[in-house]
Amino acid sequence: MARVGFVGLGVMGFPMAGHLVKAGHEVTVFNRTAAKSSEWADKHRGVAVATPREVAERSDVVALCVGNDDDVRGVVHGPDGVLAGAAPGCIVVDHTTTSAVLAREVAAACAAAGVGFVDAPVSGGQAGAENGVLSVMCGADDEAVFTAAREVIMAYAKVCERLGRAGAGQLAKMVNQICIAGIVQGLSEGINFAQRAGLDVEQLVGVISQGAAGSWQMVNRSATMSRNEFDFGFAVEWMRKDLGFCMDEAQRNGSLLPVTQLVDGFYAEIEKMGGRRWDTSSLIARLRPPVS
Repeated sequence: MARVGFVGLGVMGFPMAGHLVKAGHEVTVFNRTAAKSSEWADKHRGVAVATPREVAERSDVVALCVGNDDDVRGVVHGPDGVLAGAAPGCIVVDHTTTSAVLAREVAAACAAAGVGFVDAPVSGGQAGAENGVLSVMCGADDEAVFTAAREVIMAYAKVCERLGRAGAGQLAKMVNQICIAGIVQGLSEGINFAQRAGLDVEQLVGVISQGAAGSWQMVNRSATMSRNEFDFGFAVEWMRKDLGFCMDEAQRNGSLLPVTQLVDGFYAEIEKMGGRRWDTSSLIARLRPPVS
């Protein structure tokens, strides 16, 4: 058992924090909307507090799962932030998808306070969080800090690997999102083509998913895409945030991302269609009007 804090109880953080309780940890939570913290505490054997600082004061490991770079800064720094309450030797694990620049910035601030840091963005979506089978990509300057953090992270992960120093986790997540963008666009075009050709999509996927075209997106999203159902999963606005990180980093390292840039533009079209909160599989809606 460890004393673990969790900051950010959204669609990902809420179930992730619950898995920590199931694993036997003593869990303290904070959410910007206090009602969400109370809801979580009522459902699980945990404690809700009023500030990130109080979370850190009660924890040996503090996990963050918030929205963006500025949200991370907001909960880490300041008189009510995590670092104000973290004792030397505490470990901060950031599951937020951020820029690699932010990860290195927070790592430096943590090091100055004698606190360990792991940037640990996740993949697997809401279903992965609820089922405790997330893939976690980590960056950490200290192998021992990562090893200690991993013991906690595995409560909601199926795989958790250190890929390098601080920031490496975020760079790995960028690769993840680059790959997803192209796959979802290809799947959208394929399903639309199949429907216009008069093929049975379910039967088709049952065949081609067993071959070289198979993917997680095909298995888990093809049926809902064919029915224009997009009210679940990872939202378009968050995918565009992530792809923005990818393109910014590509400018720094000289990578070419022609497909990623194209798909980001397609997602911008989805936003104009009112799909800001639709699942990323909604790319198919560009190819045919969604069913009202």
